[in-house]
Amino acid sequence: MRALVQRVRYARVRVNGSVVGEIGHGLLVFAGFAHSDTVSVLQWMAHKLVHLRVFPDAEGRMNCSVQEVGGGLLIVSQFTLYGDVRRGFRPSFTDAAPPEQARQLYEEFVQLCRRYPVSVAEGIFGAMMEVELLNDGPVTIWIEREAGA
Repeated sequence: MRALVQRVRYARVRVNGSVVGEIGHGLLVFAGFAHSDTVSVLQWMAHKLVHLRVFPDAEGRMNCSVQEVGGGLLIVSQFTLYGDVRRGFRPSFTDAAPPEQARQLYEEFVQLCRRYPVSVAEGIFGAMMEVELLNDGPVTIWIEREAGA
């Protein structure tokens, strides 16, 4: 699984012009899934995101988690995180999980995140989405976990 995580002041997702998910301050998580992803990978990622200390403490150091600051998670499916551009000019997505498997992984991942005491919003899997956000920092983190790692 791959996640591109951005600390945001706010973020929202629109589908066909309608807002389907939004958060105030928190983490915008673009999530991509691989063929080999397992429930243990999803559990690890959910735990990592909720406890990732990328919010400032009273002294301004990145020392607080989204849970500690009362922030939210906005999770957006993004198979293009598995785009391979080593050859040619068109990305290859052969490492990404096929749509039905990715949908199941995405839904399981969202449910795992909902088990934590943070608000969780989401986009719509497979939809063309418009994502609006206001970066905070900016802070952008790439997190990757493979099965068996």
